Amino acid sequence: MKRAKAIRERMSGNEAVAFAIRQVNPDVMPAFPITPSTEIPQMVSAYIANGEIDTEFVPVESEHSAMSAAIGAESAGARTMTATSSAGLALMWEELLLAASNRLPIVLTLVNRTLSGPININCDHSDGMGARDTGWIQIYAENNQEAYDNYIQAFPIAEDPRVHLPVMVCQDGFITSHAVENIELLEDGPVRDFVGQYEPEEFLLNPGKPVAVGPYSISAYAMEAKKAQEDAMEQSRAVIAEVAARFGELSGRQYGFFEEYRTGDADYIMVIMGSAAGTAKEAADQLREEGWKVGVLKLRVFRPFPDQEIAEALKNCRAAAIMDRCESYNGCSGPLGMEIPAALYRNKVMIETADYIYGLAGRDFTVEHAREIFAQLRDAADGKIPAARHAYVGLREQ
Repeated sequence: MKRAKAIRERMSGNEAVAFAIRQVNPDVMPAFPITPSTEIPQMVSAYIANGEIDTEFVPVESEHSAMSAAIGAESAGARTMTATSSAGLALMWEELLLAASNRLPIVLTLVNRTLSGPININCDHSDGMGARDTGWIQIYAENNQEAYDNYIQAFPIAEDPRVHLPVMVCQDGFITSHAVENIELLEDGPVRDFVGQYEPEEFLLNPGKPVAVGPYSISAYAMEAKKAQEDAMEQSRAVIAEVAARFGELSGRQYGFFEEYRTGDADYIMVIMGSAAGTAKEAADQLREEGWKVGVLKLRVFRPFPDQEIAEALKNCRAAAIMDRCESYNGCSGPLGMEIPAALYRNKVMIETADYIYGLAGRDFTVEHAREIFAQLRDAADGKIPAARHAYVGLREQ
């Protein structure tokens, strides 16, 4: 694939995703505004009004209706996407499961925001993590560039015949969605060639070939349908890698299930997801200059969960800090704090792990916080202190 020309620009994360939507030019976009994702449908509406794309925008009365309309449009054979945040995603809950079980390759751009209560509009991952078992592929971005790149890759992943599952493209609310950064865009033509035309095999508006979407499934068949979903999720691993490789040829930017930053010889590794990975990398750079062997594993793909790959990446370190921007209320950790130790155990990797909750409802996560966590990892690996279990970072004194 020929390398595409880079267009240097400055954009917020919401602007970058809206620009990618303009380039993809989906057939249908139902959406309902909610902070901090409101700008995305607003900008897409402006592109439509200006005649830059011919997407059919469907204004609806709620996020539940937005996903319902997306399911209807995708079932009819239209390439469909939507956008939401926080309580909007929660209101879609029933429809998220229907979209996945009906095997509809809808793309949803999720601007991560904490779920109530108490009411708060700032970033954490409780919305995306709350939907982690709905059957959607989930891809997270560290910065505006990744939000743009991930969105372009989402459609060929979702629409691949081996997958046919919806994809959630996630970025951190306000931290990336509203902050302006330098970014490299691709030209419209190469993006549309990369994404390609959507050609569904089965769809409702196909005269002479009737199909049913979402019929009642009796017990003799429903379990097989769930297994087929799981098989598709497992098959998406290869597709995600293939699409990333093609995108690398097009853009020069390489993506995998995760990014390994200075982990090759690291004794202590921080596993983190989203925008806070940049903070962790800065702490790692500082500590490297001071002679510490530390690194960062930034998780990009959360579903399907790359358990074997994570275990392989962590097997040679002494200790790993597992960072969750979400609480699971299980008394021991957040979602990553459960899944990563399970992955290590299944793959017979026995290293020390520590579990931290950080950044809830937009609480700052600083370089000093990251440095302190690395110091605690070192002391835990040396047996000086117990490894952190369910520790909150930056919590005010009660």
